[in-house]
Amino acid sequence: MKYFILSSGSRGNSTLVCTKGGNFLIDCGITKKLLVSRLAACGKGIEDIDYLLVTHSHSDHISGIKFIPEEKWFASINVLKEELPKDHYLVPFRKMIFGETVVTTLTLSHDAPSVGFLFEDGEESLVYLTDTGYIPERTLRFIENKTYYIFESNHDTKMLYESSRPPYLIKRIASDKGHLDNVAASYYLSNLIGNNTKEVNLAHISEECNTEEIALNTFNEVIYTQKGERPSLLLRCASVNHVGSGGKDDQD
Repeated sequence: MKYFILSSGSRGNSTLVCTKGGNFLIDCGITKKLLVSRLAACGKGIEDIDYLLVTHSHSDHISGIKFIPEEKWFASINVLKEELPKDHYLVPFRKMIFGETVVTTLTLSHDAPSVGFLFEDGEESLVYLTDTGYIPERTLRFIENKTYYIFESNHDTKMLYESSRPPYLIKRIASDKGHLDNVAASYYLSNLIGNNTKEVNLAHISEECNTEEIALNTFNEVIYTQKGERPSLLLRCASVNHVGSGGKDDQD
């Protein structure tokens, strides 16, 4: 299983997950020019995308889905204006089988109905989870001790409340239907990661109310407090400015 985070942040989100079951694009909230160039950096093109999985309807996640053929779209009901085939609607906790890959849709909590995903191929697993104010208990039970995590760590709370953002926006972001802050994300991850976990990617990092350094330091502080040690895993931050990659390239 190999993954490429093409863009992650409020200016656009898109991630490519490559498995033996196909190439899955999660969201496309970037321009066609950027999509083509970022895919090319991964040795892929738009024609190589087998499936488009849509998390929710906010523009930074769907503004570019028109560049992907509609027959490849998968989304929750009422997320898109277009009507999809019945078997292309995402149902919470239903397992969809694509060859050797099983994809499970996970419920989240956002101000637009939003979902995450669990990819499993029998050997490795990947959790994709952003755009949520908290993680529902049932979802937590599905995502323990997985191989790879792409996990929202959106903002530093102090920076958010000291920012120039209007009060209504600060309240929205900090709410149960907003975004996970660094501390909450780190506490969740400290209880989720296990012996099978190889990589953690902190994602959807706010450019105004967070920094990669603060997000990474918060994770390390929380994980050490919770576990008494720093687990042996690769920790990185996803970016809106460049492609991030991970996993192992054994899909050929």
